[in-house]
Amino acid sequence: MGDAMKRVILVIIDSLGVGAMDDVAEVRSQDMGANTFKHILDQAERLEIPNLERLGINQILMHPRLSGDKQLGAVGVLNLAHAGADSYMGHQEIMGTKPKKPLLKPFSYFRDEVITELTRAGHRVSFPEPDKPYILVDDRVVVADNIETDYGQIYNVSAPLDEIDFEEVLAIARIVRAVVKVNRVIALGGRGVSREQLLGSIETRADGLTGVNSPKSGVYKKGYVSRHLGYGVDPQSQISSILARRLYTVTLVGKMQDVIECEGAVKIPAVETTQVMEEIYCSLDRFMTGLVAGTVQETDLAGHAQNVDTYAEKLMIVDEYLGKIMEAMLPGDLLLVSADHGNDPTIGFSQHTREKTFVLAYGQGIRSTEIGERDTLSDLAATIADYFAVEEPENGTSFLHLIT
Repeated sequence: MGDAMKRVILVIIDSLGVGAMDDVAEVRSQDMGANTFKHILDQAERLEIPNLERLGINQILMHPRLSGDKQLGAVGVLNLAHAGADSYMGHQEIMGTKPKKPLLKPFSYFRDEVITELTRAGHRVSFPEPDKPYILVDDRVVVADNIETDYGQIYNVSAPLDEIDFEEVLAIARIVRAVVKVNRVIALGGRGVSREQLLGSIETRADGLTGVNSPKSGVYKKGYVSRHLGYGVDPQSQISSILARRLYTVTLVGKMQDVIECEGAVKIPAVETTQVMEEIYCSLDRFMTGLVAGTVQETDLAGHAQNVDTYAEKLMIVDEYLGKIMEAMLPGDLLLVSADHGNDPTIGFSQHTREKTFVLAYGQGIRSTEIGERDTLSDLAATIADYFAVEEPENGTSFLHLIT
């Protein structure tokens, strides 16, 4: 790419899958037939995405509602190397982590061990509903299953941040993380939420998982903070940390900054789609070389809510900003747009769906071409490393030579 100052803009549209993985019949039969992007196009009352069309998305979707004749960049499909369909592990994989296989167990499986360790560390543990497998720590913090995702993958440590400091919540979550062997432990909290609201939002799913219904509790509405603690993840081997060590500017926006640990990164929290995209766009005025990576989370929330039209509305906001970003790009810039899994709002349940994702690549010198189907989301990180000519992340194979 010559000696130009280089920047990569990585936009992850959370849960925008493009069709069920080939292994779902064996590993997740409930996801057979899932295709988040196609089914939104099938059912949305309004969905105008001219910039995604220009980038070539219809080379993958082949949907009659879209045009496929204006492809400006490279297009491909990425398979998931992580088990299940998980935002946290999807993001780790995107940044170059080779996924490790965790245990799939409900919180009840580890509960006694967790109680022992919390008590040993001086915390008080109580049982507001003895017949339900969740615990209350220090009269404020609920430790339970995450009921918004797959069975036995994630535990939430939920707190009212008007009543307890987030660092204390994180300390409790780290004790839980040290005991359990599931994919993820999430420390989370919000302001304007009481302990009573959290406890009043406890639900038990049909499969037996019991936990806080986070959207219902109001925890996302004001002052929301979270930290995701993963299983078998080494942040130092990820492209974000590799670039930060080389003193490139690394900016993480939205859910990306919740789930990716990177010492030295600029972290910008945001959930609302316009704010996430505006922060990505405006960041281009703040640095001349490095990486800005942001995640649009509200698409995933619309998938959980099984709301096609809200999903479409968020996609149109993303598309409008992609046009602005493309106009603002400099000769040394590379735009990568992708997703982390699926969340088909039409499939009949509210959990993630195990789907392949797309990749769209655009920039000066990026060819209009198709790169086919790739083995892992980590190919994004490997390509970014190749673009900057830095050491490779733990996982992934660059496709830079195919698109330049």
